[in-house]
Amino acid sequence: MRRRSRSNRTFLGRLPLPERRFVADALRTETVGGMLLLAAAAVALVWANTPLRDAYDSVRDFHFGIEALGLDLSVAHWTADGLLAIFFFVAGAELKRELVVGELRHPGTAALPVIAAACGMAVPALLYGLVATSLGGTWNGWAVPMATDIAFALGVLAVIDTHLPSALRAFLLTLAVVDDLGAIIVIALFYTSTINLAALIGAVLGLVLFFHLHDRRRVHGWYWYLPLALAIWGLMYNSGVHATVAGVAMGLLLRVAKDGERGRRPAEQIAHLVRPVSAGVAVPLFALFAAGVSVTGDTLNDVVSEPEPLGVALGLAAGKVLGIFGGSYLAVRFTRARLSRDLAWADVIAVAMLAGIGFTVSLLIGELAYPNPTDLEHIKAAVLLGSLASALLACLLLRLRNTKYRRLYEEENRDDNADGIPDIYQHADSSPPQNAPRNTQQPDHPGHDDSGGPPAPITRRGR
Repeated sequence: MRRRSRSNRTFLGRLPLPERRFVADALRTETVGGMLLLAAAAVALVWANTPLRDAYDSVRDFHFGIEALGLDLSVAHWTADGLLAIFFFVAGAELKRELVVGELRHPGTAALPVIAAACGMAVPALLYGLVATSLGGTWNGWAVPMATDIAFALGVLAVIDTHLPSALRAFLLTLAVVDDLGAIIVIALFYTSTINLAALIGAVLGLVLFFHLHDRRRVHGWYWYLPLALAIWGLMYNSGVHATVAGVAMGLLLRVAKDGERGRRPAEQIAHLVRPVSAGVAVPLFALFAAGVSVTGDTLNDVVSEPEPLGVALGLAAGKVLGIFGGSYLAVRFTRARLSRDLAWADVIAVAMLAGIGFTVSLLIGELAYPNPTDLEHIKAAVLLGSLASALLACLLLRLRNTKYRRLYEEENRDDNADGIPDIYQHADSSPPQNAPRNTQQPDHPGHDDSGGPPAPITRRGR
């Protein structure tokens, strides 16, 4: 009987209450960050296309730092290698939390969004290769259209004022988290040319010390970890491996099991504290000094006529939607899952189009793949064009479905008895949360597991 219930999983069904609250808290900050990201990108484009262009270049290329430590970097490099390490730290913490206590801890639940995300990375890369090589180009930028920018996507949602259901928002978040992990693996494996073994060993030893203090000794206090994190980051940068790898590695080492003294999950608490810095400072500043592209008729002509930029633009605008929708549909078809009765496949297409906004990480990979300034300018323009096309198409579909979304949003948030728990989670005749057994008690009550799914066995404690 249990095996049969698993074969009839609901894709994009209602989230368990604790998971819904976690997603809402995470996306609330990312939405504000997305608005700042949009503003920073707009400022960069205006700044780079006015007579003040020379001032923009001067600020972006200004160097400062400690030369003796190999850290005399330009402002652009500090934002790309330094501030984005904070972004990837939060991504690593979110992934660790999802794998241990979130929706991704159940293989059956994780399979569908992970397959969709994997196809959403593979198809854009393949489409880029087909377009670029068929027109005489190279495979150099195959990884550029792989990424999804969750902050930019949420900023777009805020601008068009859509009431996207929590299940679709969680799906978008999962796509972005898996994409971030894929991006950091690609950066570490394919964009590392030389290795300083001594520095790399030092960075690894620093990570071991970080794990020992945080997980084994349960040491509290930011004053222990901030200097250690800076040392790990500096060593990773000097090792030749991209410095953002240090951020995601530390995020993945955070402990998820509840703190015995405080009753909180350190990975959730730390991510909650650091996320505003990531979304509100790190990512917008990176956008400010990475999105300053000269937008002219010649630049746009180069995007649609040169093999590599055209491959990037089509990879984002077409490859993402084909990969995510195709992966989702095939996964549902061959796992005997069923799409939530409240949604339609058009909703999956809309979210897949929204995932084609690959701004932040796509620009980062573009800078690594194309060191030549002229080539990089065209690739950045392609990222902007592909992301803009994806955003406009997604907005069109989402606005057409917004009446349906508004009704679902109101049902999800109705709380007539004002007890802080939406009524839909208390009705005896309502369907159980996605993939939860029918005899599972409602979570978030005393004595129940608050991880959002079936209670974990006592012998299987999260780390």
